Amino acid sequence: MDLQSGNVCDYTPFQGVRALTVKLNPDFPDGAMVLLNVRDRSLFDVYLLNLKNGAMELDTENPGDVHNWHTDPKFRVRAAEVLTPDGGTEIRVRDDDKGWKSLLKVGPDEILETIDFTADGRSLFLKSSIGRDTAAVVEKNIDTGVEKIIAASDEVDAGEVIINPHTRVVEAVSFAPGRTVWRVIDPGVKADFEGLARLNDGDFRLVNRTAANDAWLVLFHSDRQPPRFYKWDRKAKEGFFLFSTRPRLEGLPLAEMQAIVIAARDGLKMHSYLTLPNGVPARKLPMVLFPHDGPWLRDTWGFIYPYAQWLANRGYAVLQPNYRGSTGYGKKLLNAGNKEFGRKMHDDLIDCVNWAVKEGIADPHRIGIFGGSYGGYCALAGVTFTPKVFACAVDVVGPSNLKTLLAFIPSYWKSARGMLDTRVGNIDDPRDADLLHHASPLNFADRIVRPLLIGHGANDPRVKQAESEQIVAAIEKNGGSVTYVLYPDEGHGFARPENGTDFNARAEQFLAEHLGGCFEPMPADKIPGSSALVRVIKGRH
Repeated sequence: MDLQSGNVCDYTPFQGVRALTVKLNPDFPDGAMVLLNVRDRSLFDVYLLNLKNGAMELDTENPGDVHNWHTDPKFRVRAAEVLTPDGGTEIRVRDDDKGWKSLLKVGPDEILETIDFTADGRSLFLKSSIGRDTAAVVEKNIDTGVEKIIAASDEVDAGEVIINPHTRVVEAVSFAPGRTVWRVIDPGVKADFEGLARLNDGDFRLVNRTAANDAWLVLFHSDRQPPRFYKWDRKAKEGFFLFSTRPRLEGLPLAEMQAIVIAARDGLKMHSYLTLPNGVPARKLPMVLFPHDGPWLRDTWGFIYPYAQWLANRGYAVLQPNYRGSTGYGKKLLNAGNKEFGRKMHDDLIDCVNWAVKEGIADPHRIGIFGGSYGGYCALAGVTFTPKVFACAVDVVGPSNLKTLLAFIPSYWKSARGMLDTRVGNIDDPRDADLLHHASPLNFADRIVRPLLIGHGANDPRVKQAESEQIVAAIEKNGGSVTYVLYPDEGHGFARPENGTDFNARAEQFLAEHLGGCFEPMPADKIPGSSALVRVIKGRH
């Protein structure tokens, strides 16, 4: 995009092809390494894109199993990440045009990720859990295999790793058991991080820097402020406010988000976040359990996702658990979720509900569950596997049948099939058939007795429209009730603001009807500009 004229040039106008950036290098400003599955929809090759004239040439062809690629300081593709058939990870490296060799290979129980090359190109910075529970930042020499730990925590995996783009020195590493704490590695930036910590009481991340490294662009997240951008002057050690990403929220009474730890029934610790509405006693409130998507992700503190603030504003306690299977808290928690969809992963959600009730925070008769993607699956699981726990459920693009979900994954997820087999179940293995059957809400749709709202995008490549269609059909067949909203111009989630506003307006009215919170009435049958197609099934019960 030309910032002066607003003209946009599409460098990858290939129909049905996914384009991703591998790497930008400030020492090579006219080029970009780009991933494209144009040759084979199931594989990503690396192309070198000339940003001046749009010319594209094949740089590195995928041999058939590479999931991700990495470039060295000379802008050469020299590292490849492979997801192995057993769900593990292999890192391969090469020198110039020489053949690839395996540097590291681990099973599915380990966390292993390539971060970047060192300045001399002879070592790699990695995130690795080898020999420990949590993932540390390590430097591994390619020739000798010698490793040294750069930063580690026994409580939580290493988070963001800041590497100077010119010197390739690790400057700082973040750790976020609850809120984010930065561990400064390079003494040259110690004063900067100390100054930034005083600039705003939120958690911050370095977004970009000038070529001279004399000014940084910094983003602050907070629970009671919208995200704010600052310019940090490294010489003066002063910060200057630039703008708020949501200026209409400035000065409004946003709610506090608390970092808490909840114990699962087997003793596993779930680092979670609780947001309570302002101005009301925290006793027997209506509550929304909001499990994150993924599930191989994690929730974090601050105004990252606006849903907690929105729901708290409507009068709900909002609980966001990092249940087993979540990333960020070590391989024990991650692997505890293997093949536990609808089983122990669901038990974790029920344990969180029981905790909130026992603490006197939640009214046991006014608890809803709301989520998207895997969180949408959780919502469906909630009203099928434990049909009397939740007063209502909201599912956004959630899968209803694990067998059909896995059978129709996008072609470009081919390299991740082994990981899915390990963590969810193998649809081609008869030994997993019973597990997948009993973990699929579709097969228990006759148990649904609580109100259910479903939203889906017709063009979703990950969770096909059929995932919602089939459970809606099953509910209707069984005499149940459901409201189903389809958006013909959406994919995996709602990208168009009109559609997002439309579904949220419906969701808050739905929650108000069944949990008793506040809502803003819709101005019409649908938000102007929305493509919503609504189907209401009123059953016999």
